[in-house]
Amino acid sequence: MRPITKHILAAGVAAAALMGTHAASAQEVIKFAHVVAPNTPKGQGAEYFKKRAEEILGDKVVVEIYPNSQLFDDDKVLAAILRGDVQFGAPSLAKFGKWTKKLQVYDLPFLFKDMDAVGCFQNGEKGQELLNAMAPKGLTGVGYWHNGLKQLSANKPLRAPEDAAGQKFRIQSSDVIAAQFEAIDAVPQKMAFSETYSALQTGVVDGQENTWSNIYSKKFFEVQDYITESNHGVLDYMVVTSTKWWDGLDPEIRAGLTQAMNEATEYGNNLSAELTTEQRQAVIDSGETEVLQLADGDFTKWQSAMKPVWDEFSGDIGQDVIDAAAACN
Repeated sequence: MRPITKHILAAGVAAAALMGTHAASAQEVIKFAHVVAPNTPKGQGAEYFKKRAEEILGDKVVVEIYPNSQLFDDDKVLAAILRGDVQFGAPSLAKFGKWTKKLQVYDLPFLFKDMDAVGCFQNGEKGQELLNAMAPKGLTGVGYWHNGLKQLSANKPLRAPEDAAGQKFRIQSSDVIAAQFEAIDAVPQKMAFSETYSALQTGVVDGQENTWSNIYSKKFFEVQDYITESNHGVLDYMVVTSTKWWDGLDPEIRAGLTQAMNEATEYGNNLSAELTTEQRQAVIDSGETEVLQLADGDFTKWQSAMKPVWDEFSGDIGQDVIDAAAACN
């Protein structure tokens, strides 16, 4: 056998190096960007998804989580997904208005009486159809993640709708939520979630609406004198990805990510229910703010004042979608 010459050996080393580079590049790097703190249900759900995806798929994937708007806020993450800058986001359902009007159903005030009704709708036929409502524009929903029902906060007690008149409220970029506050003669101001604490602290806005986990984790209760336990709307998320990227994945990787996402959804949604109870109590125990309970008559006044918003947006959403959601109560 002829001895291996130096140039053949060098060529072999180069080829091996090239193969190693190719093998390394074959690993799927998956970036997941969101806007909330790691100790929230969404933050914990994202971490659980990373854990399970990497356990199921081994070195075929690495998942990187970017919380607290480190990469993009919810208003920019969808465009970033389409560009391929990130692979997953989990914007609030209120953030999809420019992509599809049908998801505005989740912003309608007093549509769902509790989170069981929300889950009923999301797992039903119409709710599952909405996961693909943006597919023609390149976005696919892969799961609904709960945060919870929204409460109202302000620096004055809000017991009846007229108490909110003239007050400036930070809202998400949702026309439905804007109409909700206009219905009670309040002033809605669309603003990024990451700017909310500062806006409340400096008086740029007088109040806001949010779930117990967000009120607690972002310390909104420290800069608001009152929280009205209104449960007037739902703040949930849709985990979304690029249709092109998702459909183009190796089937084994897509199956593994689907399994990890399903498990993370169940984990995060169970956690959401636990944290809502715990963090509501933590806010009360802090003594930083006063939590107000609505009497039955006052609750009905809020419902009646905001209910016209349903008819205002029924044409965009579809009455069949609204009816399916309401039936879950």
